[in-house]
Amino acid sequence: MRTRTARTVGLLVVVALAVTGCGGDDGGGDAVRPHDGAQRAREVADAWDGSEAAGVWRAGYHPMSDAVQPPADAFHSGADKLAYGSENFVLRGGLPRTAPKNAQVRWEDGGSLTLPLLSARSAYAAVARGGGDVGRPHLTVTGARLGAMTVTTSRGAATAPAWLFTLEGYATPLRRVALRPSPLPAPPVGPIRNRPTELSPLVGLVKVAGDGRSVTVVATHGACDDGPVVKTLETRGSVVLYASVVGSKKGPCTSELRGGPVTVTLDRPLGDRVLLDAHTGRPVTDPSTRFWSGK
Repeated sequence: MRTRTARTVGLLVVVALAVTGCGGDDGGGDAVRPHDGAQRAREVADAWDGSEAAGVWRAGYHPMSDAVQPPADAFHSGADKLAYGSENFVLRGGLPRTAPKNAQVRWEDGGSLTLPLLSARSAYAAVARGGGDVGRPHLTVTGARLGAMTVTTSRGAATAPAWLFTLEGYATPLRRVALRPSPLPAPPVGPIRNRPTELSPLVGLVKVAGDGRSVTVVATHGACDDGPVVKTLETRGSVVLYASVVGSKKGPCTSELRGGPVTVTLDRPLGDRVLLDAHTGRPVTDPSTRFWSGK
């Protein structure tokens, strides 16, 4: 899973800001008390539990794992691993021009959903975002065929159609889900705005453990603290994550937005409960799904 984590965390752009003093604020009258994170999490849980948005979420297809699976025999070299992580692929072969218009995702409980199928070209474009630069480490795609792969979703494990890309030098294909996620429902609660808070937004989901007992997310923090901490509020219908930072350094330092993976252990398996970010009031999803393009 280390490659998977690197690819997901890599979606976070580190934004360098101005040099500023860190840790010099004594809190003042507007300081947020530590329990405000739990209070906000409760507000989000109360809004979502039993809501129409929660019903829409559970009825849709929302992947909770990476849309891409590397070859089973990956990787043959450090250069190939670097190419995969930087999404630098070169196409040297034809891609199928025709495919069914729609396809089904099927869940282990017997449920299914018919959705538009991504073309091979669109799926390749979503995988190969590294520019196809032959001057640096790259993987070569020589063809593709339509197949299937197992994905973790908000409704449990499912079998979804996937494009299987043949890679030069590899015995097994790289798989890419051939479906877009269902549209996210309109949240029944808004994000935190115009009020002081120690909460920080989550960048996205890295993975859900196979047994559903833990989730790994990317949490933001600055250069002037000791890193992020993520806590949970669990209810029957949701798991709300609320992130904050630990510590504060004194004196001048570079203020940056950083991100790192944090794993949270749950009291019971996630199941079909909605995984939510207390800061935004929205479901926590795989960041890579935001970049899917084409039809």
